[in-house]
Amino acid sequence: MAHRALRFLTAGSVDDGKSTLIGRLLYDSRAILADQLDALEKRAAGAPIDLSLLTDGLEAEREQGITIDVAYRYFATRQRKFIIADAPGHEQYTRNMVTAAAGSDAAIVLVDITKLDWRTRKPLHGHAAAQVELLPQTRRHSLLARLLRVPNIVFAINKLDAIDADAEAAFAAVREALLAFAGQADIEVAAVVPVSALRGDNVTLHSTVWTWYRGPTLLELLHRLPASDERHDGALLIPVQYVSRPGEQGTGHRPRTIWGRIAHGQVQAGDTVQVFPGGQTATVAEVRRAGAVVAGCEAGQSAGLVLDRQLDVSRGDWIASAAPNNAAPLVTTQRFAATLAWLDTEPAQIGRKYWVRHGHRWVQARITAIDSVRDVHTLADTNAHQLGVNEIGRVQIETQAPLPVEAYADNRIGGSMIVVDPTTNRTSGALLVA
Repeated sequence: MAHRALRFLTAGSVDDGKSTLIGRLLYDSRAILADQLDALEKRAAGAPIDLSLLTDGLEAEREQGITIDVAYRYFATRQRKFIIADAPGHEQYTRNMVTAAAGSDAAIVLVDITKLDWRTRKPLHGHAAAQVELLPQTRRHSLLARLLRVPNIVFAINKLDAIDADAEAAFAAVREALLAFAGQADIEVAAVVPVSALRGDNVTLHSTVWTWYRGPTLLELLHRLPASDERHDGALLIPVQYVSRPGEQGTGHRPRTIWGRIAHGQVQAGDTVQVFPGGQTATVAEVRRAGAVVAGCEAGQSAGLVLDRQLDVSRGDWIASAAPNNAAPLVTTQRFAATLAWLDTEPAQIGRKYWVRHGHRWVQARITAIDSVRDVHTLADTNAHQLGVNEIGRVQIETQAPLPVEAYADNRIGGSMIVVDPTTNRTSGALLVA
């Protein structure tokens, strides 16, 4: 049975080798076009080709040697298809990493062994045994991946080829520190793999040098990891993205169709649905998918609903089951607790108004309280009156209009929002409903 396509991102600190790792996966899997390979070989002028250039496409990225924007690449093997997101490691671009993680099935967090003093162990908050000290961005990206409900987190300890003689001892020491941190942060680790993205050890092929490692290669692991699946049971929930109206170009005289990607549940003709925020109910007369009439659609699919009567529905509204079987009805609220990952240089302030987007709906909101902020070094929650850039905290939110929010742990779409500064229009934060 074929696996579903796996969406994964690479994360970690600056220069940990994320772009080179993806380049290695593409190169070894022969997923590079001939003209791309020719251009890289000419640029290298006889030296080993720079695999990171396969993802770092912006001119500023090539000039500075860092990743700024999220670069997406696609490749396939005989066993599976993959969608890769190369996320930037610099703290300044943490918001881009959050964007990449929000829809990923797995995260490969790279750890550069050359940046760690793996021979020295320090006391770790909450643990009796001393551990190797990890980089802050390694911890931050791991925490964000867990908060964003990335189901499979893999640690790849990179650049061990720089210390071949001590590779086994270094890997063991850093692996122990990573697992201790993960246990304290409640992160489920899928695997810890020793790799050399530059040389190719344990990326697609087993290392011929590190014979002490008998686990899977990174590619073997990616073949096995399950893709996340939306909840198919319970009530229907669809954020309305688009409404095609009769007479529009390309639609002919077909009935008005409400389009959106199903967040959870399923729908078929004859179901009774309710429109939020209007509250009107109607019966589904027809279900469409990719322009064709189908018997029904389920979570994760984009569906078009034709209702038995005309209702005032537009982008930003929500469609939900009016009488779900064995499921709680749609509940709306204006006040809720959430985890806030703050991404703006201007601190998050209590009482200030922001715009939030829930699904495709925009409403004004404000932070009524900041309960705590998480210290990425100690993982302790401390009191705070504001959240600075790249800080993560627990907050209380009040919106101008009621929203059908759900716990993010139950559903990514119903439980997530972005926060936008109304003055600068910058994306300032990511809200995850508690």
